Amino acid sequence: MNDLIIPHDALVFVGDGRKALFLRNRGDAMSPALAVERVARDENPATREQGSDKPGRAFSSVGQGRSGIEQTDWHDIEEHRFAKKAARQIEDLVRASPVKKLFVVAPARTLADLREALHKDVRQAIVAEVEKDLTRHPVAEIARLLTGK
Repeated sequence: MNDLIIPHDALVFVGDGRKALFLRNRGDAMSPALAVERVARDENPATREQGSDKPGRAFSSVGQGRSGIEQTDWHDIEEHRFAKKAARQIEDLVRASPVKKLFVVAPARTLADLREALHKDVRQAIVAEVEKDLTRHPVAEIARLLTGK
């Protein structure tokens, strides 16, 4: 992972289902200096705090059988929604940027959501995808982990 070359003014997205960092390399490829352009956070409490009822029961149309219905995972649904919102923000930044280089760093599930949500023209700007959750790291540490510098 620590061999990426991030050109000057390239966009680096670091995110998961709750936090998104939009970084720009203000340094050059040899001495990257990632600067925060935008931060997005999602308030997403646990499902138990979002739901109001117990899971339901279903009755069989034949006989007297009943079965439980799995509780909706509201937390999981919101993480997918947040990734789609982040994709729209990525699109805006890439389209407005003179340098069309995008690096995406996210856990596997968020990467999948982003791949599905990003338009083709923005997906073509992706130089590298890194399957890691680095949202809790300081920005300087993110640059070091990605480039080894």
